[in-house]
Amino acid sequence: MTTLSVAHLGPTSYREGLALQEGLVRARAEGATGDWLLYPDHPPVLTVGRSGSGESLRTDPATLRGMGIEIFEVARGGDFTWHGPGQLVGYVVCDLTARGRDLRRFLRDLEQGLVSALGEWGLAGETVPGRTGVWVGGEKIASLGVAVRRWVSYHGFALNVAPDLSFFDLIHPCGLRGIHMTSLASRLGPTAPTLAEARDVVARHLTRQLGHATWRWETAAEARRQAAPASTGTREPAEAAR
Repeated sequence: MTTLSVAHLGPTSYREGLALQEGLVRARAEGATGDWLLYPDHPPVLTVGRSGSGESLRTDPATLRGMGIEIFEVARGGDFTWHGPGQLVGYVVCDLTARGRDLRRFLRDLEQGLVSALGEWGLAGETVPGRTGVWVGGEKIASLGVAVRRWVSYHGFALNVAPDLSFFDLIHPCGLRGIHMTSLASRLGPTAPTLAEARDVVARHLTRQLGHATWRWETAAEARRQAAPASTGTREPAEAAR
């Protein structure tokens, strides 16, 4: 019986979020903690993965600096994407050894968890062969990109709840030309869930899809404690998420 620990981090710089993930990856690989789902609230930022190309950037770096938008090169798969207010970003730190070390299956499970969550809001989410992510009516609503270290995953997904979609005009999202991004707010109008409601629904569906028995909220402080290097040669085992 396993539990997925879920933490809403609140306002979190991208750099801080990456450091927290790296700490939890280390702790998970050492068996000192369980699987985690982290929800950071990032300021506007562009990230580019291993397969990224400068051709996917539709504006110049000086313009981005003037807008206060940083660009981060990260170890995940994928091309350019945007994170910012109104978007549900989820970082998934999971032991993939327990899942047969099958990264593709893990990505498909994340996609299916999001598709199931969308169904709860009456939206028919779908996947597209050869394109990682989740789509609704031909428009992309969620992007995914995962990295693995010591067979522990990090990075994850970004579900558009109610962001300013014009930010996606700065890039060719995920390196794809001619696609349109959408959001829960665009599709559902006043009945769209809040970010807080979306966190609960997505956590529940991902818990089931990833094979956990249950999930529980943890504080951001507890996530940071679990990620901190032990002061001695050993770390006290966490009670959460065995």
